Amino acid sequence: MKMVSAAKLRRAQDRIVQMRPYSNKLNDMLSNIVSGSSGDLSIDFAKDRDIKNVLLVVVTSDRGLCGGFNSNIIKVARKAIAEKYSVQKEAGKLTILPIGKKANEYFRRLNYNVNSDYYQLFSTLNFEQASKVSKFLMDKYSDKTYDKIEIFYSQFKNAATQIFTEEAFLPVAKVKPTAGKKTNKDFIFEPDKEEILTYLIPKILNTQFFKVLLDSNASEHGARMTAMDKASENANEMLKDLRITYNRARQAAITTELNEIVSGANALAEA
Repeated sequence: MKMVSAAKLRRAQDRIVQMRPYSNKLNDMLSNIVSGSSGDLSIDFAKDRDIKNVLLVVVTSDRGLCGGFNSNIIKVARKAIAEKYSVQKEAGKLTILPIGKKANEYFRRLNYNVNSDYYQLFSTLNFEQASKVSKFLMDKYSDKTYDKIEIFYSQFKNAATQIFTEEAFLPVAKVKPTAGKKTNKDFIFEPDKEEILTYLIPKILNTQFFKVLLDSNASEHGARMTAMDKASENANEMLKDLRITYNRARQAAITTELNEIVSGANALAEA
């Protein structure tokens, strides 16, 4: 299983390494433009609203045997619910959208309000299928079904390290000003800022969501490879201990038999 996970990790790592710089640059550009708009845009995706209904997208894996990968993501989500969305949970205005069977099973077992329409997304992981989910999220935010959408997932760093992340999806996050640092927000728009952003924002959000899925997929294979490696080490240690115990028992049995033979020989000689 370690070798299988290593082969899958290689492919998944190549995909996220190629996608991440492109996605991050688009997100930075979008956040800078929205931050510098000074309220002159009427784009729904950039508007903050009173938070009444919340949708949390929790991305786990479909299978286990990957250490604490799934439990750590769920732990981050439950911590955010307890700290920020307890009012919405008590009022029945908190919805979980699980991606992955483990998240679906967990939150259904605890009687959360769960939308299970897309939990099997990893069975066909491609941009087309991911775009269907991100379009669903954008539609639900536009028609005010939800006032805030956040994603909980594992960001891939390397095979042994995953960063369990809480990331705002909608409304579009604005750049936080840094003390002593000036952000360049000068852009030339043609034909019109609002028209361009109306076209770009859905495409950027589709890319962002697909990047989240690729990150989580690579993290899962890295976690499973590491877990199987540790399991092999533990099995070898167990075999070593059992072999020592077996040899000691065997040696004790041989010694006992020799003692009995010698004692019997001495008794015959004395007789």
